[in-house]
Amino acid sequence: MKARNFALLLTAALVLYFVLLAGRAIALLKTGEVVPVVFGVGVLLLPLLGVWIVVTTWRSGVRVQQLARRLDREGGLPDVSDLPRRPSGRVDRDAADAWFDERRAELDADPENWRHWYRLAHAYDIAGDRRRARETMRKAVELEAADSEV
Repeated sequence: MKARNFALLLTAALVLYFVLLAGRAIALLKTGEVVPVVFGVGVLLLPLLGVWIVVTTWRSGVRVQQLARRLDREGGLPDVSDLPRRPSGRVDRDAADAWFDERRAELDADPENWRHWYRLAHAYDIAGDRRRARETMRKAVELEAADSEV
């Protein structure tokens, strides 16, 4: 719940920033002079790009949350509470690697199952590889969407 509230607060701050930035862009456009109008168009593109990024990020987060809820209802949500941790709270590297290998083996046995992709994404996350975790989670979302259509 805390992470969602923080994300909502940051989104509200971004919206305020986008509104203020768009106001500056409109002021530049109203001058009617060539250079300020060109800058105004450029400045106006920034909030539009920002809104697109925020919307796609929220949509992705909602989809991942839906998968998590579905896995939780099915009793298949990954649990790493028993893995040893470092003093920082992160999962021990060797334990994370072993847990990752187990998730990878599950996926290799059934590569079209979105649940295995979700758990592998979680394994990447606890191993600290956020980029691969996001890519793998996108694959889980795609497979789940295709599974839901059938």
